[in-house]
Amino acid sequence: MNRPTRPAGSTARTAWAVFRKELTDALRDRRTLLTVFLSSVAMGPLVLVLISTLVSSIEQRAEAREILTVGLDHAPTLRNYLLRQTYTLAEAPPDYEQRLRDSKLGDPVLVVPEGFEADLARGEAPVVEVVSASSNQRARSGEGRLTRLLNGFNMEIGTLRLAVRGVSPQALQAIEVEERDLASPASRAAQFTAMLPFFVLMAVLYGALSAALDTTAGERERGSLEPLLMNPTSRLALVVGKWGAVAAVAMLIAVLSSFSFLPGQWLLRSETLAAMFQYGPHEALAFLALLLPLAGALSALLMVIAIRSKTFKEAQANATVVLLVVSMLPMMSLFAQDGEKPWHLWVPALAQSTLMNRVLRGEPIGAMDLLLPAVASLVLAAVCLAWLARQFNRAAVR
Repeated sequence: MNRPTRPAGSTARTAWAVFRKELTDALRDRRTLLTVFLSSVAMGPLVLVLISTLVSSIEQRAEAREILTVGLDHAPTLRNYLLRQTYTLAEAPPDYEQRLRDSKLGDPVLVVPEGFEADLARGEAPVVEVVSASSNQRARSGEGRLTRLLNGFNMEIGTLRLAVRGVSPQALQAIEVEERDLASPASRAAQFTAMLPFFVLMAVLYGALSAALDTTAGERERGSLEPLLMNPTSRLALVVGKWGAVAAVAMLIAVLSSFSFLPGQWLLRSETLAAMFQYGPHEALAFLALLLPLAGALSALLMVIAIRSKTFKEAQANATVVLLVVSMLPMMSLFAQDGEKPWHLWVPALAQSTLMNRVLRGEPIGAMDLLLPAVASLVLAAVCLAWLARQFNRAAVR
């Protein structure tokens, strides 16, 4: 038996009533409110503090200009050179190898053999070791600095030997090399802040998750969904109202997450990162333009997953697939060695992550770049809502 056609105004009023009821229930849930606060208000400043702490620790180690050595007493010439470079020399602890393996020592160790000075006087090349561990990222970061110092010592000794023999050192230098970095300060800062879009995406996803599961699988488990479906109302109005409430929570988190980075910049501990990381209202609005359509699409997709589940726990288990896919998609840009692909802008979550990284790098974003992800998200949301309305019309929902 076909249902009577209802006026569009009646359907809209019903959808609005359902929306208000579901949104009120969602905001009354302490779990949802805690998710909103932690994932949107606190996450931005917390991530920036963690990143700036990492950069600050790297800067502090570089400013300390300390070199850990073993056997440097056998090389007074090398010691003199290092001191002239204004470095502080310290003896490495006896168990430096084990501490490097355990990541308890944050600097590589320079090991000098006993016959260093004698070999150097005979014109031979003594072997020195730069000891580190590839699993120790802090120590690995100091390897380049120490290697450059030793290369400088090599060049100085070689120049002196040529000068003694009356040979100009310029004879060995066929060309002069100058490095030119084309990256802007924002692009250099994006090397450290590349994870920010990932955290924002996951905040929006987790914000929608709780509300989406509660308004579908949760009501089904509590037995409140069947009485609602018995009302002579349009199924489309019910679906749109419920989806609107879930999307509103996700969009609220998107707004708070995007703007939380503005006061979060005050907490940056690294002056270098604070100077390079330029995130203002323009960047926050660009984040919002990308995240709002995605929030609506993810809300609808999570509701589709949840309505197929009989219990709230089953819905949570099934939703982990969406969480896994959304968390893996942004990583595709990290593994793409040949840069962005045109189809990246058609994949929800991947498109938003790609474009948010562009915003952080200070690169321009065109209207078409914003339009393609928005269209893809709206299409996904429309397909999910149509499927939900069809499911609500079936007796299988009960």
